[in-house]
Amino acid sequence: MNNNSWHIFGHDWAVTLLKKHAAGGNLRHAYLFVGPEGVGRKTLGLRFAQALNCSQPPAPGEFCGSCRDCRQIQAMQYPDLSLVAPEEGHQDILIDQIRELQHTLSLAPYSARYRVALIPNFQRMTIQAQNALLKTLEEPQDRVIILLTVNALESLLPTIVSRCEVVRLHPASLADAQTYLESIKGLPGTQAERIAHISGGRLGTANHLVEEPAILSHRTEILEMLLRLLPAPLHERFKAAEDLSKPYDKARQNVGEVIPIWLSFWRDVFVRASGADLPLVNIDFIDRVEQIAPLLSEGKARELVIAHEKASQQLDLNANVRLLVENLLLQLPVILTLSSE
Repeated sequence: MNNNSWHIFGHDWAVTLLKKHAAGGNLRHAYLFVGPEGVGRKTLGLRFAQALNCSQPPAPGEFCGSCRDCRQIQAMQYPDLSLVAPEEGHQDILIDQIRELQHTLSLAPYSARYRVALIPNFQRMTIQAQNALLKTLEEPQDRVIILLTVNALESLLPTIVSRCEVVRLHPASLADAQTYLESIKGLPGTQAERIAHISGGRLGTANHLVEEPAILSHRTEILEMLLRLLPAPLHERFKAAEDLSKPYDKARQNVGEVIPIWLSFWRDVFVRASGADLPLVNIDFIDRVEQIAPLLSEGKARELVIAHEKASQQLDLNANVRLLVENLLLQLPVILTLSSE
């Protein structure tokens, strides 16, 4: 899986393409990295920026990784690298940020061969901001490269997509992800298999889970909370909703972490209830999934998946957090027969 010097795993064809472009072959002014979050979009963009601006490249299209340019780009503290993300207190990238970026890109690079603008999660850009950026894409400055990452093309203006080199990235297979975690990260087989499933083959997410084991512990606590709530009476469910909504200034963030994990559990239940031949995400909770699935109809399991998906969308639309959680908990089935582990 690692047959390239960029230390990017599972995206060999993309690395080959970008190496060729960085070496001077048909360089574009804008690149659009498309794929699910955690698949390695931003990492690939940073490697490309290093290959473009490395001061001591060992070969065309390569980078040394140790010169000041490479180290500063990796740390995203490079004077000729502009990183654009939503400002604090905002969910979207705003038009004023794009206007500021346009001014920066109009200036000659300080020291690099290319000024690079990196805009992760481009789908979080308002339509007004997209239209503003379109002008830059239509009239590109010399020695400027724009790198965009996005979950899916459907959220973008077609005119944006048409002016970019589209690089589609896909998760690794679970088997390849497990092999990577065992051979490169040195994890034992059981742990590697667990993280491969939880990450869904997205190696960026897998690396993050390896580097931050507290995330896995927190995930386990969130799933155990869900299981405790299934046999719980209404007043305990309402108390849980109250607790998740505190403190007020972090409630949206807290619930934003909980709902996707609960959703993954109900998706696993739905997979088992429907008899689909699909891998589970929470293989460390497989006993609970297989205990609950026969107690629900396929239709009810599907309803629970849809309810959590809708709750996640409503959370993004600034719905009242406590009411949202209360409504979600009221839709959970009452299961009194869960055996102890």
